[in-house]
Amino acid sequence: MDVDFLGPVASRSTLQDGVYRQLREALMTGSFDPGQVLTIAFLAATFKTSHMPVREALRRLTAENALVVVANGSTQVPRVSLAALDDLCLTRVALETLAVKLAVERSTPEERKTFLRLLREHEEAAVERNTHKMLQKNQEFHFAIYGACSSPVLVQFIQTLWLRFGPYMRMLSRHIEPLIVSRKYKPSSHHRDLLAAIDKGDPRTAAKAVKADIETTQALLRRLCREAVDEESAAEGR
Repeated sequence: MDVDFLGPVASRSTLQDGVYRQLREALMTGSFDPGQVLTIAFLAATFKTSHMPVREALRRLTAENALVVVANGSTQVPRVSLAALDDLCLTRVALETLAVKLAVERSTPEERKTFLRLLREHEEAAVERNTHKMLQKNQEFHFAIYGACSSPVLVQFIQTLWLRFGPYMRMLSRHIEPLIVSRKYKPSSHHRDLLAAIDKGDPRTAAKAVKADIETTQALLRRLCREAVDEESAAEGR
């Protein structure tokens, strides 16, 4: 299991929150496989903590539906399905287009400079062939814009959706990683379209850009989900 994205948490005052935040970030950026079991003993050894802060972090993430508890009591990353993917994307479109429309009206010139910087860093990560960094910068880019909508409630709901979207991000990263390594990956034009619309003060076009971004990814993930199901069925038939 690749856990380079996790590290020791030392401060007692922030121990539980530190474990929770690192696990939450790892799940949101697709660092764990769908269906992967997360054991308390392994995570405690990785974080160099006792079992208690890990157990509490897993409990919180299960309450947020980012993880599930299976029949034997193990904590597991949710498995993917077409129905869940479509449901998540439908809700993401509704909330994220609203956040973008508000960000067009409420973002400051300084915030818009930050949007552009993060987009460039996202594109540079692809050039550097760093998949994990690219996905991380993609997340930072989106949430910089959503944060500019000045609605903490709306942003919190979007964060929850992205957290539950983590298993699909893992599928996406596995698909694009060889493309990045071979320099065949092309960054989405939707991000540039989104920034152009924000700069023009055009909320409708900005909403269309983020909707297209989500739905393009959804179409790819639907194909990957079908392929995964076909592979499982073929394996069971052998």
